[in-house]
Amino acid sequence: MEWLLRRVLVGPPLRAYLRLEVEGAEHVPATGPVIIASNHLSFLDSMVIPLAAGRKVGFLGKAEYVTGTGVSGWLGRLWFGEFGGMIPVDRSDARAAARSLELAQEHLAGGGAFGIYPEGTRSRDGRLHKGRTGVGRLAIASGAPVVPCALIGTDKAQPVDARGIRPHRVTVRFAPPVDVAALEQRHVKGALLRAVTDEVMDAIAQRSPQQRSDGYADRPDVA
Repeated sequence: MEWLLRRVLVGPPLRAYLRLEVEGAEHVPATGPVIIASNHLSFLDSMVIPLAAGRKVGFLGKAEYVTGTGVSGWLGRLWFGEFGGMIPVDRSDARAAARSLELAQEHLAGGGAFGIYPEGTRSRDGRLHKGRTGVGRLAIASGAPVVPCALIGTDKAQPVDARGIRPHRVTVRFAPPVDVAALEQRHVKGALLRAVTDEVMDAIAQRSPQQRSDGYADRPDVA
């Protein structure tokens, strides 16, 4: 079903509607574990990345998106689960939420591609914010290659809090994998996690027109 959605029913129309342009697709392995670490501008990002990568990409998301009943529940599972590749997390359960890293590692250990947004939330001011070190922790724990990804235009195609998708050109730029092994030769523990994360964010910044911020992005409930 995922192949049918991505290759026939949803993927081609969405690519055309967004006039999707992809650069650096050769940096994303066709099979095997890989971490795709991206800037985050829109809810649409998790749909665009798998289209650009050419393979299913798992993202952590709210369990309620895929646990509904009736027609809406079926559509949610089809859109978020099958097409979006979402890995459900029950955020109301502290223990389940704390297992996020383990869930990601399990997905990668099974040979899957995993998408992560180091900023931690969508950028509401349009700037590229400081990355949180979860991506570094996941890279070290899993041994999977980390491919930085810059998204451009998804915030125009689907602005924050907007429901519909507008026709607007979207560009996805993949960078070469971060050389984690080289960083492990120079850093340890917390410094290593920060170094991996900063390398990811630097690669994204080189390919994105966003202004950089030295601070973390505010979460919606913290603003």
